[in-house]
Amino acid sequence: MQKVKLADVARLAKVSNSTVSQYINGRFDYMSKETELRVRAAIKELNYTPNRFAQGLKTTKTKTIGVIVRDITGFDTSRTIRGVDDFCKKANYNALIYNTDFDPEVEAKSLEALFQLQVDGIIIASSGKNNGLIEEYIHKGLPIVHVQLEHDGSEKNLVLSDYRKAAFDATDYLIKLGHERICFVTQEFQNVKSRNERYLGYTDALKKHGIQFNEELVQYWQRETGFENSPKAILQSDAAPTAFFTQHLAITTELLAHLNQEGVSVPDDVSLLGFDDIPMTEFFKVPVTVVKQEPYIIGKEAAQLLLDLIDDKDRHSQKIMISCSVTQRDSCASPKNKRLAINASGISEA
Repeated sequence: MQKVKLADVARLAKVSNSTVSQYINGRFDYMSKETELRVRAAIKELNYTPNRFAQGLKTTKTKTIGVIVRDITGFDTSRTIRGVDDFCKKANYNALIYNTDFDPEVEAKSLEALFQLQVDGIIIASSGKNNGLIEEYIHKGLPIVHVQLEHDGSEKNLVLSDYRKAAFDATDYLIKLGHERICFVTQEFQNVKSRNERYLGYTDALKKHGIQFNEELVQYWQRETGFENSPKAILQSDAAPTAFFTQHLAITTELLAHLNQEGVSVPDDVSLLGFDDIPMTEFFKVPVTVVKQEPYIIGKEAAQLLLDLIDDKDRHSQKIMISCSVTQRDSCASPKNKRLAINASGISEA
């Protein structure tokens, strides 16, 4: 069967080839409503599918962007993608989604594939291992916007949460409940700027309240191996915390599993505050207090920034910070010793 061409649509609709092209690119202001309806009917009758990439060779735009993420199933990541997609639809853009599973090699191949497809730009939540390669594509004229994490500070255009302020607010909230030994549970953060910002927010709050920093209360978790020290051992140590402040959804859920297995009650034995909201937390026995990011807004802002860069590649680079909030639920309470002291003084618990 012979492929239907743009010229075939133009002949059936009795318009010029350029009018059909204008219709395909969403430029309806260039034609009357009657012409628009005729072209639409012709496209439907002929079952015409425009070749966006061949079209891009002539217009310099394919009306398509790429989105590279580390885990498409992640709760925040899926909301970010939805924000990107919703914005792109309104702007008559298509989004191609690539998933890397945290693999830098897959990420590099995804960048190459999208470049070969001649996308107009890319939104990426990167591993931090391909910054040099990303710079090469930018120098070739491909606009790229980073989301979720800032790695070494070299990223030129990015949209992410205000991690330092969020971590400060969360730690401040725990301190005001009476906690002084707050365990900061994190991935390695020294070489990842965004993770380090959370650590700085945590220490900022300690300084504000005159609480001495204790290195033993900074504990590490790795995606592949889990906790460096078991939560049980941490709770039995000399610097046993009265609250955990976890820095990733995966850390929070794994910690909950450990505490449940060891019969540790939240918040009676220890409080828990997690970074990132938890899906369906309202159905938990103890809903978890969290730092809530705004991934949908991040997605929309990233798409807006990318399309602005596509239209004007000489724009100054931007770093857009999105505010977070502490969502208070049932997993945080005053430390047990303070509650006992209150009861002993004759004041009943709230």
